[in-house]
Amino acid sequence: MRRVRAAVVAAPGAPFTVRDAELGDPGPREALVRMVAVGVCHTDLGMRDTWPRQLTPMVFGHEGTGLVEAVGAEVTGVAPGDRVCLTFASCGACGECAADHPAYCHAARTLNFSGGRADGTTPLSLNGAPLRAGFFGQSSFATYAVVHERGMVRVPPGLPAEVAAPLGCGGQTGAGTVLNRLRPGPGSSLVVLGAGGVGLSALMAAVAVGCGPVVAVDPVASRRALAVELGATAALPPGGGLVAVLRELTGGGAQYVVETTGRPEMARRAVGALRPRGELALLGLGGEVAFDVMELLAKGVRVHGVIEGDSDPGRFVPELIGLHRRGLFPIDRLVTTFPFEEIDAAVTAMRDGSVVKPVLTFA
Repeated sequence: MRRVRAAVVAAPGAPFTVRDAELGDPGPREALVRMVAVGVCHTDLGMRDTWPRQLTPMVFGHEGTGLVEAVGAEVTGVAPGDRVCLTFASCGACGECAADHPAYCHAARTLNFSGGRADGTTPLSLNGAPLRAGFFGQSSFATYAVVHERGMVRVPPGLPAEVAAPLGCGGQTGAGTVLNRLRPGPGSSLVVLGAGGVGLSALMAAVAVGCGPVVAVDPVASRRALAVELGATAALPPGGGLVAVLRELTGGGAQYVVETTGRPEMARRAVGALRPRGELALLGLGGEVAFDVMELLAKGVRVHGVIEGDSDPGRFVPELIGLHRRGLFPIDRLVTTFPFEEIDAAVTAMRDGSVVKPVLTFA
């Protein structure tokens, strides 16, 4: 057993508490990764607050990057010494994986959200008792993680850890929605609702492929300013009259709207901001949304539900790295780093809007 430091959640809604824990060896299809950095995502917070009590104590974290130190007997994609970006796990054998859509893997729930391995075990323990893990196949809010083999993508040695970490979820979710699912052409009008890490990743991807106008909507003034610096034509607060202003800015309605807030009222406003035959992508983890079906029918609106940018990480993460190197996906502009032990400060900064993408770093 290896001694590690991990951010433990004792019960649903409880705070992250950094504690000493024990980590076992990787299984046949797993690798041991020493963490260098890990992003903090709203999904970590939302799942922490709603996680089943019977699957606690639990370690979250799903935007890790680090160094492979050991691999299981059946692992072929990475080797000790490789630098890797961690992402979601998938089986690699079902119909969706075979069709290059692993975000919709038939085994996704078991591999990413069961609190452990498929056989019910967990590699972590706390004072001799099981500590639930395997979140997104990794649980990277820890100094070391045992990671599913299909949740690792090799990255170049020179790529900064604070850039690699968000690519595994937030970066690929936002950018992938634009590049993999919506696929807008140059000159297409696109609106992003919510200028957090996912929304700004979508915005940067839209700018990279020549969309215009590109409009961001967010209540935080600093995020609106950053959106403009990243190429947005305009950035607006979500006040009254928003739909009318968006329709005016996009010449009668946007061709595409990317909704990242998870707020039902914003999803409904998104439909109003679309032009006939426009397309809406829903990314936010919210509750039920009630649409006016007649409005959808009359406009011919296409609604997309998108997970992880509908990406195949082994192909798409290297594409994002290539865009970053060309200056077309400056995700580093979103990042503020915090020492791992200051995870509570990182969460507070993300929640109050003063930081877009907190990334925890390990000494």
